[in-house]
Order: sequence, then C-alpha cells, then structure tokens
Amino acid sequence: MDIATLLGIILGFALVIGAIFMGGSIGDFIDVPSMMIVLGGTGAAISVTFPFEEVVHAFAGGIQVFAARRVKPQEVVNTMVRIAEISRREGLVALENIQTENALLKKACQLIADNADPALIRDTVMIEIATMKRRHAVSIAVFNRLGAVAPAFGMIGTLIGLVQMLARLDDPSAIGPAMAVALITTFYGALIANLLFLPIAGKLKARTLQEEVHLFIIFEGAKSILENNNPRLVYEKLSSFLPPQERKSAR
Repeated sequence: MDIATLLGIILGFALVIGAIFMGGSIGDFIDVPSMMIVLGGTGAAISVTFPFEEVVHAFAGGIQVFAARRVKPQEVVNTMVRIAEISRREGLVALENIQTENALLKKACQLIADNADPALIRDTVMIEIATMKRRHAVSIAVFNRLGAVAPAFGMIGTLIGLVQMLARLDDPSAIGPAMAVALITTFYGALIANLLFLPIAGKLKARTLQEEVHLFIIFEGAKSILENNNPRLVYEKLSSFLPPQERKSAR
C-alpha cells in the first residue's frame, strides 16, 4: 500500500476538519442538498463526458494509487541482474521457469529463453508502453475533469442558494443562515477537487512516468542479457536509470 498517498489525503481532511472544530461546529458545514448538487452534478457531468467503462476503469486506477506498493527502479534493476545471473549459471532456457507477477517481465524472460531478436523485444516493449500510456491517459483525464467540474457545481449550488436567499429578503433573520448554506457548496466542490481528484490525477501521471522507466529497464536488461549475459555488465548498463546515490546499493 502507498502509505504516503493515503496519509496525505487523511492529513489534509483532518486539518480542514480540525480548523472547523476550532472555529465552530462541524454541523454548520453539513448540508445534504449541497452534497447532492456537488456530488450528483459532478457524477452526472463525468458520465456524459466519458463512456461508463472508462469512468469505472479510472476509479479502479484511482484505488490502485492507494493500494499498489510503489516499485522503485532499483528493484527492477536488481531483478534484471538476478535474471542475468540465472541465465549465465543455468543457461537462457532456464528463464522459461521464472515466476513473476509482472506480465511483461515474464514475456521478456520467455523471449530471452527463445533467443529472440532484440528488435522483437523492443517492439513488444514499445507496444506495451504505448498501451499503458493510453490507458493511464484516460484515467488522468477523468480525474482532471472531476477536479474541474466539482468546483463548478459548487458555484452552481452557491448561485441556487443566493437565489433562495434573495427570495426571502423580507425575513432578515434567514439571510445569515441562507448565505452560509449557499457558500457550503463552493466549499465542498473546492475541497474534493483540490484534496482528492487533482492529487489523484497527479499521482497517476507520476505512476505513468515511473512505469515507463520500469519498462525501459526491462527492455534494456533483456537486450543486454541476449548480447552478453555478464551480470556485472548488465548492472553497469541498467544503473544509468538510477540516481547516482542509489547505484552502489543496486549492485
């Protein structure tokens, strides 16, 4: 689990709620009609903008932001070096028995075992990268759109509240509470957009770049093993993907 992402969102909401308690009552910030306008309107707008299956896929990807453990490039480099050690010790054919949850790494091992042309491995990785980036781009677009639509519906709710308030100007005692309720919808929209939707979109974009680096490491590692399965030479080539301070520990 990505603890940093989860803690960041929890801490953000906790600070906002803490500030509310320090200045008044949490009950003043709870308004069901405002929630209906912001959440319902945002959901409806996204359903119109994107196909339903893409929205479902985007939310599944958003959940993975919290659930999936962040894999460091150093770990991928170490994995490719171990595969090089196995290929040198037991031969390329032994890589057919490599067990891994990474589908592309498993495919790369099979291609190495079959002594495939490096061009074939490159084409396979390029297709995988293009597919991954296209898939992630849809999820990022969904959350970016959510981040734009939620504050807009918050403003719509505020306008509705102001109209209702102006309709009751003959009752001065109702103006204050009505104005507070009108502003709550803007608060809801801005809060979920800037503390949930937009950060998830940013995290998905960062994960896309990270996965792209991982796929390039697998490609370069597979090509190096085919060309010269010396683990040290494989490491020296793949260490270029790592920050200088991490290269020694990846040996």
